[in-house]
Amino acid sequence: MICYKCGCRLSEHDFCTGCGADVGLYKRIMYMSNRFYNDGLEKATVRDLSGAIVSLRQSLKFNKNNIEARNLLGLVYFEMGEVVSALSEWVISKNLRPQKNIADDYIGMIQSNQARLDTINQTIKKYNQALLYCYQDSLDLAVIQLKKVLSDNPKYVCAHQLLALVDIMSEEWEKAHRELEKCRQIDTNNTTTLRYIKEVEHMLMPEEAAKGASSRKAVKENVVRYQSGNETIIQPVNMKESRGVSTLLNLGIGVLIGVALACFLILPGQIQNAKADINSQLRVVSEQSDAKTATIDEQEQAIQKLTDEKEQLSEELSKYQGTDGTIKATDGLMLAVSAYLENSEDIETIAAYLEALDEEENEGESQNKTEAFTTLYGNFVDILRDRLVTYYYNAGYASYRADDFEGAIPNLAKAYQYDQTNGDALYNLANSYRRSGDNDKAKELYAEVIDQFPGTEKANRSETYLAEINNAE
Repeated sequence: MICYKCGCRLSEHDFCTGCGADVGLYKRIMYMSNRFYNDGLEKATVRDLSGAIVSLRQSLKFNKNNIEARNLLGLVYFEMGEVVSALSEWVISKNLRPQKNIADDYIGMIQSNQARLDTINQTIKKYNQALLYCYQDSLDLAVIQLKKVLSDNPKYVCAHQLLALVDIMSEEWEKAHRELEKCRQIDTNNTTTLRYIKEVEHMLMPEEAAKGASSRKAVKENVVRYQSGNETIIQPVNMKESRGVSTLLNLGIGVLIGVALACFLILPGQIQNAKADINSQLRVVSEQSDAKTATIDEQEQAIQKLTDEKEQLSEELSKYQGTDGTIKATDGLMLAVSAYLENSEDIETIAAYLEALDEEENEGESQNKTEAFTTLYGNFVDILRDRLVTYYYNAGYASYRADDFEGAIPNLAKAYQYDQTNGDALYNLANSYRRSGDNDKAKELYAEVIDQFPGTEKANRSETYLAEINNAE
């Protein structure tokens, strides 16, 4: 523990040996913060997440700069499905301690996956929509939205609780109990969950269960009890057995009534339901058939388009096959086109030939290029542009993740060269230069990210890194 005034390490005395400040109260505050942090950590290890949140918040009330408590609070929120609250805590932690803070890894883990961020945003919107449906008393729509939320975020405790509450309102006690058990597996001591479970178990448990053993024994001896849905049916058994004739008569009457009900009430309804099911299945099959037909038409059109492009490229290639081999750029382009015609999926080989063309152009060997060559080169690159961008970006990003910045820089530069709107390629290229030690180039690229993609998360983080580089210089 260090002094809050001079930064000197404190001793066992209640005053700072460096500046003489009274630190007795300060020590007690820090001790209380650490004590609540330890309590929250113990509760989190036994999945008492609600109790952990209370203790960690108390710890932060005593010491808002307790980075470990804030990071742990973010993890607890994340485990309960509260991703936004978790990110808020980690961002605050990152601002309080920019260097050597594990919160940076947590934030990067979430923000590096754009699809995951979109899923989180959609989950929040769907949960809010389900809440609105509940206010409007549209419980069926609320159940549909909540099931979508839980399919994307199975640990979202609030969604489980709201779904259980909807089941309680619909008197679906078994479903509500299952949802609440899922909540209790995530957070074992959540007050709201325990209160709902108590109400549900009270409705599921027969009223006779609260009576004494003697009373239960007496009832058991005098009645026959069985469960029908959510109700317990009790039937007396101390009646005398009926005579054989009356029994047979009652049995016969019951059979006749049953047959009559089956003929006049049950069978017509079952026939109607069967017809409705058959019609519904026919509609589904018809819709699937129409969808498959449309898909086949689209595929045929795509095949025809690719065939036309192949024929066009073949014609372009045939025009160049009769020329002499004095121009190296023409030979390189022909090799790239030939590789595409032989195997259009071998993007690595095609990209290698195009890289050779770019190297020749950089060395000044492309001065004899004709207009036809330039046109063919532009058309060929336009056809493969998206695949080239994907190939170079994936290769560069994989090298970047593996800390191979020398390998990441050329690939990410190629990805941005082919697609000037690829902000991720430009941002990761700037990061590669920064982490490889080339701060001048990193500053230039960060400035370009801020200029080309204003208002985005990449621009905000670029401003942060740019400020860090300037401060370090």
